[in-house]
Order: sequence, then C-alpha cells, then structure tokens
Amino acid sequence: MTTVVEKGLVVDGLRKRYGDHLAVDGVSFALPAGGSLAIVGESGSGKTTTVRMLVGLERADGGTVRLDGKDRSTRPRNRAERLARARDVQMVFQDPYLSLDPRISVSGCLDEVLRLHTSLDAAARQARVADLLDRVGLGAREAAALPRGLSGGQRQRVAIARALAVEPRVLVLDEAVAALDVSIQAQILDLLREIRREAGIGYLFVTHDLAVVRHVADDVLVLKSGQVVESGPVDRVLGAPEHPYTRLLLNSVPRRGWDPTAVTDRV
Repeated sequence: MTTVVEKGLVVDGLRKRYGDHLAVDGVSFALPAGGSLAIVGESGSGKTTTVRMLVGLERADGGTVRLDGKDRSTRPRNRAERLARARDVQMVFQDPYLSLDPRISVSGCLDEVLRLHTSLDAAARQARVADLLDRVGLGAREAAALPRGLSGGQRQRVAIARALAVEPRVLVLDEAVAALDVSIQAQILDLLREIRREAGIGYLFVTHDLAVVRHVADDVLVLKSGQVVESGPVDRVLGAPEHPYTRLLLNSVPRRGWDPTAVTDRV
C-alpha cells in the first residue's frame, strides 16, 4: 500500500506490458517533496520503464501517478497541460550527448528551453542562462561551446542545468553518473546534493550502483522482474536487507575482502 503524501510524487500500482512480457507489475512508492529515492535492480528489472512512464515517455497500462495531488495518469488534454507536466518532472539521461542537439551551443540549448516554457524576453533569458550555468559550475567558455567540445562531466552539467531551467518539482536521474569516471561522478553527486539543499527538488535516482545509493538517497526501492521486493530507508535496506535478492545485489559488489564465491545461485 502506497504511503499517502500531500506534497510530492505518489505512484500506485503502476503496470506496463510489452506483448507477453510484463515489464512493470504493480509498482507503488511515494517520494515526498524534496526527498530522494533510489530505484535499484539489475538490467531488465523494470527501473527505466518505470521512470519513463513517470515522465510521459511511455504510457502505463494501469496504475496512477500523482504529483502534489494532481493526476498525471491520463493523457494531457492540450499542449499547455503537456508543457506543464514536462516542467514538473524533468529527466537527466545516462548519456547527455544523445539528448543534446550537436548543432546548438550550450547557451542556445538553454535559451531554447526558456523560450518554450517561459515568457521571459531575450535579455532576461540571457541572464537566466548565465545564472543556470554558474549554478552548475560552468562559465562563458562552455556557454559558447557545442556539446562535442565539452567533456562528459561538463555535458552532464549542461543536462542538469537544462532540467533546472523550468524549475521542476521532481528530477529523474536515469544512471546519470554511470558513464563518468569516479572523480567526475563525485563532483556531479556533490553538485546534485547542493542543488537539492538549495531548491528543495525531489530526486528519483535509477541506478545499479549501490555506492551511489548510499550517498544520494534517503530511501531505496528494489525491483526484480518488474516487482518491488523490498523498500525502505537506505541504511536499513542496505545495512540489513530482508529479501534474498537485495542480499544478492549487495554480495555482487566488489569490495575489500569480497568473496565472489558468495554470489551463488540467482534468486
């Protein structure tokens, strides 16, 4: 049963089928306003399909999605409602290069979002672009660059700035640091923590990296074959897991003293 929250994201009984395959089977959870929830599980567990339904990239076959009490499960009635939903929930993908237009400069990319979603004039948009880039640690040189002229970490910062441009209530991060090396991962995670403190945005992390979960999330949801097998506070779930599948995920992580023979039969 989903915990009811007045403010925040509430998902209840979400389902998605592709042919004979039930990819998401009755997934329910709540993300309080300003909270941070990680969804974990191996490839094919239903993580990405779940969040793609939340942002409207996939249509659910069943269940409801509510944000601050407003139902997002039905089709948007018009363009204005579709844009409003997009502003409320933004997504940052694993590979920002694929989601950035290679022909448009960084400043042009952010300006395009502001033109679509706000009524700011050109001067106000320019100031807003500069503020957004400063917020994610980028400056004038990066603003004038094309995506191919930036490092992976810089491109991810641009993707985060673009998502923040519309002041979302929830930011979905789908393996957002998985393609970055460890030092850059740490920088991006520090940036996200700072933004969360300042803006009070709710974070929904999709990740296979349990080390990331420990650093960024308050709560964790464990998916297996499209179903929730365990959920709760991070310290409890990762510190004293109750489900065999959660223990399997933890035992699969190489660490000091790790014994690969402990990872035995699949659950």
